Amino acid sequence: MEMIDKVEQLITVSEKFLTDCLGVKPGENFLVVADEIKQELAEAVCLAGKRLGAEAMLIVMGAREKPGQEPPAPVAAAMASAQVVVAITQQSLTHTQARKQAAAAGARIATMPGITRDMFLAGAITADYTQVKELTEKVTALLTKGREVRIEKQGYVLQFSIADRQGIASTGVYTKPGESGNLPSGEAYIAPLEGTANGQILIDGSFAGIGKLASPLLLTVEKGRLTRAEGPDAEALLSKLGDKDGRLLGEFGIGTNDKARITGIILEDEKVCGTIHVAFGSNDTFGGTISAGVHLDGVVTQPNVWLDGKAMMVAGKSVLD
Repeated sequence: MEMIDKVEQLITVSEKFLTDCLGVKPGENFLVVADEIKQELAEAVCLAGKRLGAEAMLIVMGAREKPGQEPPAPVAAAMASAQVVVAITQQSLTHTQARKQAAAAGARIATMPGITRDMFLAGAITADYTQVKELTEKVTALLTKGREVRIEKQGYVLQFSIADRQGIASTGVYTKPGESGNLPSGEAYIAPLEGTANGQILIDGSFAGIGKLASPLLLTVEKGRLTRAEGPDAEALLSKLGDKDGRLLGEFGIGTNDKARITGIILEDEKVCGTIHVAFGSNDTFGGTISAGVHLDGVVTQPNVWLDGKAMMVAGKSVLD
């Protein structure tokens, strides 16, 4: 009986976000993409779609080895032919050509990499997405207008250009054809200009593929490339990124969800208000030129951030107003 109640709870939550965040309508072709690791949660979302009257389908593929790795071609083709897609996988499909091409074909897409039962029922998913959308779009507009970013944490400084790059708003609300992003969501992000990043950054929150950090990682970046990593998880990180374009700085993002928590799962961690994140690897799906087959984000808590010499964040507190 308890198991039935838990499944019903997941279906109820799923119906709410499918309606509020994706605008799922009766008769729409609705596809859930999952791997074996997340199949149970995916089945609940698929059932929720059926209850909303959609033509709901579930595809279960083999788990990808790393975030940003492409799904099999038949999965990509199915994504591009659906009207609404939810990807519930261990490794992220967000920064893949499959996601980009499906959005270009008009699909509304939510990616939920690493999502857990706990995250379905608490934390970032419970946010007021009207407020999240408003703040996210405000921060995104500033990034689009900006030219130079400076991040400081405990005396370490990383600087890079974002000139002429377009900010991306991951608002959690994807109700128009071609809109896509994470769920739960709440981040504004941008692709730094390749080759412009120099300095050091202290990652003290979490890192995709590693989890919540027991000790900080100190990363040194020269001409846009990660050249050194220091800390207990340094070797693990470098191994996951490989020794080629996976080490190029690919993203700068700012969390905008006041209900998000640092849990060790990057899907929620990078959305936490008062944090920023940087990622190494692919950014060709959101305005950059890097295609690395990997994309790993690291979260920094309570940073100081300047945009074109003007403070945006001091010790994690927004000073936008």
